[in-house]
Amino acid sequence: MNRLTLKFFATLRERMRTAELRREFPEGMTVGEIWDGLVREIPALGAQDERIAFAVNHEYVNRDYRPADNDEVAFIPPVSGGVDAPWVGSISISHQPIDVTQLEQEVADPGAGGIVTFAGTTRCRNVGRRVLRLEYEAYEPMALAEMRKLAYEAGQRWQIVRIAIRHRIGIVEVGETSVAIAVSAAHRAEAFEACRFAIDRLKQIVPIWKKEYFEGGEVWIGCQTSHPPELD
Repeated sequence: MNRLTLKFFATLRERMRTAELRREFPEGMTVGEIWDGLVREIPALGAQDERIAFAVNHEYVNRDYRPADNDEVAFIPPVSGGVDAPWVGSISISHQPIDVTQLEQEVADPGAGGIVTFAGTTRCRNVGRRVLRLEYEAYEPMALAEMRKLAYEAGQRWQIVRIAIRHRIGIVEVGETSVAIAVSAAHRAEAFEACRFAIDRLKQIVPIWKKEYFEGGEVWIGCQTSHPPELD
């Protein structure tokens, strides 16, 4: 048996009527299975079932992660209430190509006088080198949570109608889109400002990394906005 510390926050803490529990579970049990058991025990927890994130020892994990003895397992509800804000549209990470037109259609609204879209694409040259392709990797649960937070913050700063964000992971060839953001607003100035804020903020805080493959080598770039280091 594994003895685990279970942590609850915000609405989950209120529904559990406690912030922390110590319980034993069979070895090999996943965090998802633990959560499912808690929902059976306290059905009110199931109201947020699809949006719960899991963390073990302060690191986000997937639903199929198996904690070890004495681990701390946290069940994390949506952050900052941003997911429920009316201006936050679809936020996603995918291996599939990004359809920018579809993203624009998602934020279209009769009350919007303007739609601004940013699409980041793989360019053929960087710091004097011929780029062959990029490869993106994400810490997905945390990346999605951070993307939702920045979308929520954009709507607090500017009076936008809707914002939607897509990021692609895996191999992205030259000319293909790796990230797209669409923002609609009653007036173009707010749409422009919110869209610029969103892409700048995304590259600062969202845990997504890229690897650049170029003629003669390859290099991981920890920060998406940085240039790759010079190689010998």
